Amino acid sequence: MAIIDTPNYLPFPEGDPDNYKPGSSMWPVMDPVSPDGNYVKDLVVSFERLASGEGVPLHIHTTEELLIVDEGEVEAHLGDERRVVGPGAVIFVPSGTPHGFRNLSGGVVRLHAVVGRHIVGTQMLDRLPRPGTEGQPPQPARIDDFRKFINAL
Repeated sequence: MAIIDTPNYLPFPEGDPDNYKPGSSMWPVMDPVSPDGNYVKDLVVSFERLASGEGVPLHIHTTEELLIVDEGEVEAHLGDERRVVGPGAVIFVPSGTPHGFRNLSGGVVRLHAVVGRHIVGTQMLDRLPRPGTEGQPPQPARIDDFRKFINAL
């Protein structure tokens, strides 16, 4: 159990050829492991700042996700629905549902995502390609372990 009150925003990893957003940053947060076992084991919160024109390409996960827009406007894709949403919008994403979004604000968009598992399968359905990878198909599905990712930061 912990109270974490000092944000530590970092650039998104540049190695992902499908999700290139050099002007954006993220702060992934999990309850630190406690030797006595008294900590929240799976809940993950990711705070994100998305630069103008950047976003998250269409993808699916093996777990449910909750997205909350804190500032700015995004074009949200959820299943077959596509619409512009702003501050206070809450997007409930069932497991296996295609979703993504793009910053339309002309400034920074702030949002946060919550998943109830720290190990999440992800399949990209579309791309924001890293330069030099344009025209390539999305990478194969992958398993992300957020606890390992956060501990490596």
